[in-house]
This record gives sequence, C-alpha cells and structure tokens, in this order.
Amino acid sequence: MTELHGFMAPKTASGKSAIIPDMPWFYSGTLLTVEYLTDPKNVRAILPKELELADEEPGAVALIWADWQSCSTGKLELLDPVRSQYLEAFVVVRCKFEGKTYSRCVAIWVTKDFAIARGWFQGYPKKLGNVAVTRIFNHGKATPKLEAGAQLGASLSAYDHRLASAVVTLREPSETNGFVNGHPMIHSRWMPSITPGLGNSLDQLITMGGVDADLGQPWKGDAELMLGDSQWDELASILPVEKILAGYYREVGVTFNGGTLLQDNSKKI
Repeated sequence: MTELHGFMAPKTASGKSAIIPDMPWFYSGTLLTVEYLTDPKNVRAILPKELELADEEPGAVALIWADWQSCSTGKLELLDPVRSQYLEAFVVVRCKFEGKTYSRCVAIWVTKDFAIARGWFQGYPKKLGNVAVTRIFNHGKATPKLEAGAQLGASLSAYDHRLASAVVTLREPSETNGFVNGHPMIHSRWMPSITPGLGNSLDQLITMGGVDADLGQPWKGDAELMLGDSQWDELASILPVEKILAGYYREVGVTFNGGTLLQDNSKKI
C-alpha cells in the first residue's frame, strides 16, 4: 500500500501537492502598523470567555499591513515567487490568560490560499481579501524613502468592499514598533464536529511566537485610518476608532517552528 505524505491536504505519495510544506517556515517582509483605541467593551466582546482584558490600555488595537516573502527549508518557493509572495492585513488586540499578557489576532485577510491554510493551522482567523501597501525602494522617484516626512498608504477590501484605508507619515526612528503586537500570540484552533450537535472536534487554546528574529529599525509617525463594514465582514462596527495613537513602519525577518498547547477542550468523540 502506498504511503501518503503532506503536512496538510491534499496528501499524495510524493507530498508535493500539499497546500503548505513542513515547518519551519521563514518570513521576510515589512509591517505598516496603525495603533488606536476603542472602547474596552468592544475588545471584551470578541474574546473567548477564558481570556481577560489586558491591564493597561485594554482598548488598544493594532491594524497591521504586512508585505511578505516566505519559504520553507528548501527555499524552492523563492524561485517560483507566486508561491512565496503575499500580502495580509490583520487586527491585533491584547488580552490576559492566567495572569500573562498576550497579543491576539481577531481578524485577518490575506491574498493567497497557502497563507490561509498556514494561518488556520496556527489559529489565525484568515479570510481571502485584497490588500495593498506602499513599498519602500532605495532608488528612483516612484517610492518614498525611509526618512522623516515619508508617506505610506494602505488599503484592505474583501468581496469588492473597502474595509480599511490608512496613511502613515513617518516622523522619526522609534525604539519600538508599537506595543499591541509585542507579546506572544494566543490563538484558538477549532473545527466543528462533522456530526451536528457534538460541538467542536478540535478546540484548543495555543500560544506561539517567532524565533530567530532579524529586525530593522522601526520608524514612528502620524496616522490616518478609516474603517468600514460590508454585509460579509465586520470591522468598523466591532472595533470602531475612538482615538488614533500612532503609525509605525518596520522591516522584519522571523522563523515559525511551532507553538505550545495551553488548554484543550476538544471533544473526544
């Protein structure tokens, strides 16, 4: 009998058809971040019951646009860049579990199917969307430079509906890239039972973070942000903006090689 291989479906004899390869996964890219405040009750409303609000600035939110190039150990994806390049926009809040502060992604849209599969494995609630963000290049006039006064724009839409637009004007180098997305992630991995009424076959609370971080100099500046809803997506209505805090830009590199199970409520049926 032929043995089937593949980190995730579809499994084949060679394993080459799997939507994502085995870990570790390597990421290089840029992050454009807008941090703002909403009413803490809005954050509480989208957290599972086992999580608590963060002690400091419980209503803080980060909306992050990421322009990624990623690959696995063999780096073959880099030679077929349609398999390595993608963009995403994701929303992060902070919370507590058993007294420790975590970051948690509560909404995210990406541009490629392999990024969706990888995210679902990690507990990111990924959906398909259209994402665009200004890129910084070192030469020519069709680019801002990484300097005071540089302006970068970003947009997010899904199913042809605009959900977010941002403009960040860089002012100065910063010691941090913000504070909302600065903790280990805490996510929920779940899958409903195929039998109606039996709850979730997979129901786990996990934590994870990147390793081997290779981080560029962060820049901080002023930010403008507009959020929207559609009949298919909620953003402005669940995490409305009360006060914009700041915008940030940073080039980053990181490796993902697994996480840690914190709590398992999966049904054993």
